[in-house]
Amino acid sequence: MSFSEIVSSSSTRIKTALALFMIAAIVGYIDSFFLMWLLFGGLLVVSINESMKLYKMESNSIFLYSGVLWFTAYFYPNPEDLIFVIALVYASVLAYSKKLDKKIFLPLLYPTASFLFLLTLYIEYGVMSLLWLLVIVAGADIGAYFVGRTIGKTKFCETSPNKTLEGVAGGLVFATIFGLIFAIDNISTFGAIVISLVVALASVFGDLFESYLKREAGVKDSGDILPGHGGILDRTDGYLFGGIIMLVLLRAIM
Repeated sequence: MSFSEIVSSSSTRIKTALALFMIAAIVGYIDSFFLMWLLFGGLLVVSINESMKLYKMESNSIFLYSGVLWFTAYFYPNPEDLIFVIALVYASVLAYSKKLDKKIFLPLLYPTASFLFLLTLYIEYGVMSLLWLLVIVAGADIGAYFVGRTIGKTKFCETSPNKTLEGVAGGLVFATIFGLIFAIDNISTFGAIVISLVVALASVFGDLFESYLKREAGVKDSGDILPGHGGILDRTDGYLFGGIIMLVLLRAIM
């Protein structure tokens, strides 16, 4: 399939991606903690709703716990710490009442924890770190899509039959190049290459994990809110893994 045919067949997907990019650009330009907290919070609510379908959960108490957690994250300087606090609360309630659905721990780990790490990434390293993450994950996604569609032949794994080894390799190369170009200040070239490559690899497995959840749940997409992409989790899966790894690596290297 030629490049022009790929673009033509993916017009809806591309239009949605451009709209999402514009929203991200506007929020990033304003660079307001409140607006970023509000945006991530809105995405978290939708993501939790989608994850409940994937986990086959019916209890809505997760929204109460996550709401309190996210509200507290606005005032607490290290939001990722709160994931352990809420886990202790879950465990305490479960031990006391013996009635709490044990599956309620699942949305706590994915996607709630990841959004807390993304918020912390913004707090500690600023909006440019989020732009860097966006470029890396988008580069991995775009590179894998076009390289995979043009020359991809070798299946990457059973979980995602459409993902090819050539596509994944192409995505890692694209992501590393873009990541090196858009790396944040005060980081060496070697550090930028390492972080870009590892974050891109993490994003691949973030996408793979969500594919696994969808296969287990027997659904094609996590939702239908984004034309051409599916749900919020379908679009943010790579960032939910990549954001955690980027924060950990930045703390280790800088």
